[in-house]
Amino acid sequence: MILKLIWRNLWRNSRRTLITMASIAFAVLFAIIMKSFQNGVFNNLIKNVVGYYSGYIQIHQKGYWDEQVLDNCFALDNSLIEKLKQNPQINLIVPRLETFVLISKGNSTKGCMLVGTDAVKENELTQLKNKIIKGAYFQNKEEAVILSEGLAKRINAAVNDTIVLFGQGYQGVMAAGKFKIKGIVHLASPAMNDAFVYLPLSATQYYLSAENRLTSLSLGIDNPEKMNAVVNSLQPSIGNNYEVMPWQEMMPEIANHIKADGFSFYIFSGILYLIIGFGLFGTILMMTVERMYEFGMLIAIGMKKSKLKIILLGETFLITLLGVVLGMMLSMPSVIYLQERPIRFSGEIAQAYEQFGFEALFPAEFDLNIFFTQSLIVLFMALLIGLYPLWFVSGLNPVNAMKK
Repeated sequence: MILKLIWRNLWRNSRRTLITMASIAFAVLFAIIMKSFQNGVFNNLIKNVVGYYSGYIQIHQKGYWDEQVLDNCFALDNSLIEKLKQNPQINLIVPRLETFVLISKGNSTKGCMLVGTDAVKENELTQLKNKIIKGAYFQNKEEAVILSEGLAKRINAAVNDTIVLFGQGYQGVMAAGKFKIKGIVHLASPAMNDAFVYLPLSATQYYLSAENRLTSLSLGIDNPEKMNAVVNSLQPSIGNNYEVMPWQEMMPEIANHIKADGFSFYIFSGILYLIIGFGLFGTILMMTVERMYEFGMLIAIGMKKSKLKIILLGETFLITLLGVVLGMMLSMPSVIYLQERPIRFSGEIAQAYEQFGFEALFPAEFDLNIFFTQSLIVLFMALLIGLYPLWFVSGLNPVNAMKK
């Protein structure tokens, strides 16, 4: 009988029920979209950071990061590679040999960062091949360079031109060599775009007289959420001669930028939940006051307040559940659409993000955990606010209620 009363009471005034359901459904919709945007934007920022150069984790010779000179490089040890491959979370190992050199073409000479790398593995980590705007991507056995777009403009170089690299090799050896420009690449970070030169690893090692030596190993991992666990497990396994650094430690300014954005998202989420709470309370208050005469009549004809409270609690739970389900159904296509067609900014906003090496792209992330978590939060808020009618009934005088 109580279940029948709950269901009939809801649809006795269908307009009131639909208004309440709609308010809960839109609360769920906004909460899910907000959280999906938050996760999508953060994950996209991290992928940008990791994907444009550093990798999730890097391994160096002990002390290299504090003094980044070629003499602090290390010999590639097969046992080290085997230890890294034993970790199931690591899916990619990119060897690099990096140093500062001078690049010259004609009368133009500029400072640049020479990056010797494995062509295939570098492309798997950073999709460097997709960033080529002129020319073609190089092969591992070639002695050809890829220039960043800004650097090519600074020295007035084009594809198929020949450039000269001057520098100091391993242990003070003079390094000089002529290389053909195979391609020109556009890098999102302005600092990198004005200074980077890529050369196959074997050619770089020969040029710098640093055969079989590296300055870093960049690692790709399957699950970014387990990055700290991977770092903690690697250090004791590879020994104290190496340093293991996550990307946040190598680029603290970008990590702080993401943290600041995360803090602002939490503020917006708090404001959203506050608005949702007031909206739900206003709806429940309206529903309660409208039924004052009904409550007075039920108590006057002998219904116990305890049973009336059970009925009201059941109504609140059912209408909240229906609203949450409706909100989830509305939010799913919205999140999928925003994941497939993310919001892309242009103009000054895009330029500001490019200063940090990020795309001005705001995708949503479709994650069922977000749907359930946000729905449960709104459900809990609605049920908490739904306690108000129970308190109202506890202090209700049926005579006064029927008079009003």
